[in-house]
Amino acid sequence: MLKKLLKWLLILTLAGGVVGVITIGVAWLVLSPGLPTTDTLKDVQLQVPLRIYTRDGRLMATYGEKRRQPVTIDEVPDSVKNAFLAGEDARFYEHPGVDYQGILRAVWYIIRTGGDKGPGGSTITMQLTRQFFLSFERTYLRKLKEIFLALKIEQELDKDEILELYLNKIFLGHRAYGIAAAADVYYGKSLDELSLAEAAMIASLPKAPSRINPINNPERALSRRNYVLGRMLELGFIEQAEWEQAFNEVDRAHLHVPTSDVHAPHLAEMVRATVVGQMGESAYTSGYKIFTTIDSRLQQSAEMAIRNGLALYDRRHGYRGAEAKAELTAESTPADWAAALEGFRASAGLAPGLVIDANEELALVYLVDGQTLPLDLDAVAWARPYINADQRGPTPKRVDEVVSVGDIIRVERNAEGEWRLAQLPQVEGALISMSPRDGAVRALIGGFDFSRSKFNRATQGKRQPGSSFKPIIYSAALEAGMTVSTLINDAPVVFNDPQLERVWRPENYSRTFYGPTRLREGMVNSRNLVSIRVLRETGVQQTHGYALRFGFDSRDLPADLSLALGSGPVPPIAMARAYSVFANGGYLIEPYFVERIVNANDEQIYSSQPLIACDDCNQPQSDEVETVAADALLPTIEANEEGPVFYAEQVIDPRNGYIISSVLRDVIRRGTGRPARSIGRNDLAGKTGTTNDQRDAWFSGFNHHLVTTAWVGHDDFSPLGKGEVGGRAALPIWIDFMRDALDGVPERPFNPPPGVTTARIDPDSGLLARADNPNAINEVFLSENLPEAERSEQSEQAVVDPYDIF
Repeated sequence: MLKKLLKWLLILTLAGGVVGVITIGVAWLVLSPGLPTTDTLKDVQLQVPLRIYTRDGRLMATYGEKRRQPVTIDEVPDSVKNAFLAGEDARFYEHPGVDYQGILRAVWYIIRTGGDKGPGGSTITMQLTRQFFLSFERTYLRKLKEIFLALKIEQELDKDEILELYLNKIFLGHRAYGIAAAADVYYGKSLDELSLAEAAMIASLPKAPSRINPINNPERALSRRNYVLGRMLELGFIEQAEWEQAFNEVDRAHLHVPTSDVHAPHLAEMVRATVVGQMGESAYTSGYKIFTTIDSRLQQSAEMAIRNGLALYDRRHGYRGAEAKAELTAESTPADWAAALEGFRASAGLAPGLVIDANEELALVYLVDGQTLPLDLDAVAWARPYINADQRGPTPKRVDEVVSVGDIIRVERNAEGEWRLAQLPQVEGALISMSPRDGAVRALIGGFDFSRSKFNRATQGKRQPGSSFKPIIYSAALEAGMTVSTLINDAPVVFNDPQLERVWRPENYSRTFYGPTRLREGMVNSRNLVSIRVLRETGVQQTHGYALRFGFDSRDLPADLSLALGSGPVPPIAMARAYSVFANGGYLIEPYFVERIVNANDEQIYSSQPLIACDDCNQPQSDEVETVAADALLPTIEANEEGPVFYAEQVIDPRNGYIISSVLRDVIRRGTGRPARSIGRNDLAGKTGTTNDQRDAWFSGFNHHLVTTAWVGHDDFSPLGKGEVGGRAALPIWIDFMRDALDGVPERPFNPPPGVTTARIDPDSGLLARADNPNAINEVFLSENLPEAERSEQSEQAVVDPYDIF
């Protein structure tokens, strides 16, 4: 009887096996034609965000919904690898893609639960098939497809390739795709910085990454972490002592927003818009690395210069009071204080704080991070009450005159590390610095705080440049035959200009008149009436056309006499580009900010080909070198290889540019730009600019290495206040930046090009001086355009070596 029973059991088993094999075979024949090909895994393109870097490789910004940082299997620490194996697939390196032991466990679960679909049985390879090819629905058909695909993948990829794909593809919660992104999101660390406990926490996430993670459900996440640690101990991946230390480690996970090494949000947004505009939405997921022209050191200097300059202006005009008021009582608790500060965040280094106590000598301020700090009278001494742009109240004598309990204020640390009262400036500013040789943008600040206003004032903000436009007017005058020793009468004038539709009585900022004035002195001292008469003599239409050589849009420049005072609104980038013409020997360059683009495989797919200003080399005449107009090579992003060098078009006579530069050096030596002498260099040139009612303050300046424009003003065009001219509001920003930017850069003299002659002139008449004139001074001219002599028979003695000055 027993033998017969065993016989039938054997027959049934064999029959079941045959039926099973036939069933699997039939299933394979039916399902295999519809299974996706696994060839794509060999060339898989993971969705990696767009990253933007400085030219020296420091991260500026990351764009994209998925935070992913692909890593190779060799870059994965053993602790991380073993944690995932322990938690997900301990027999990964042993099974052929399907773990039959796991499947039997899953089948037994189904038998015990009466047919419910239960967990278990999925290997890492099977999970990978779901990630790439299949849905996450829980059906027997999907599971069967998963098994077949897993077996197929294991035949085409080795184990490390499969594990690498899995660890980079897996979703781990909070937009983190892949283990490197998860390490950054939860702990702000790279993989090799994770502790064993942190590695186990990340390895515990695949089961339910959105629900059970250390942010959304820390208790269950901790339980799951400890399970992974226990499995690692059980499998011999870690020792008992390691387990105990990791098990007892307090988890300190919290969300870490994407961080950057260099803060340049306005420029990063320019790059993002350009790249996405030309590459489409796929740019967010294709893993492109955009290397810009930005220099990280210069960008940081520019940011500090703008912040300090605007804060200095703001303090000069008084304290406007608390940002908000909270109702506090004697029973208010730290929880109440924290609630009062909800919605307030740090801005450009200015921290929000709540005044919880204030008396004559001291105020206590509660910060968002829970610390309480004191402010004494010295910390609030600057805070004279704001009345209007031109008036402030008296200096405070008590702390509680300035702040009171419930005030929500701003605080900052000064240079000595001491806390003091601050406030968010209402004024705005911009700075752009570029190489005059090729237009590479080295630093760009579009406003005080990008999160407060995304408007890019450096490139989009069109404001009247005021007197900083005068060098273009004077350059046109030299082109028309004037010299910098030509006398122009600085005297009152009235214009009944039909184009202006009003009677116009322009005047100098000082409201005084100086009589006959040489052109050089007119620009050095920024005499408005001299500039207007120069423009009238040169001709408005001729000068307007000449100004377009500097890259300005004709629609921005008025065709009337107000052009002499810079009434045409232009953005700071346009002024920097125009001044580059003087700095580089007369060439019009095209500003650009993308240097090269690398794809997800680290292959360079784009390299910029900027227009080069060649002021100190002989342009080779060959097929490999072309000279083109500045608008003939618009920046486009497309695949290209190293190509020919393109030289920019020379738009003004280099001698003209040299002479104007010599005048602009005098602006710094003894004119409205004198504070710039504090930098301690002799190779700087520039010009201040101020508009009517001090609504805009400018300084544009350069040497051979950099050209930089700084602007300060209100977005609503309200006046900056009495005395807030370019030399006071904008120049300090320019100085702070250029001092840092040019540190270690050797001085390079402005050498005159051929055809420039230095001559002795009489300062009163502007004519060539007699040999015995004790008041004679040196001046520079085009060699063919020397002025008349006081006495023609002695004029030859007035010409000297051109390298003697300037």
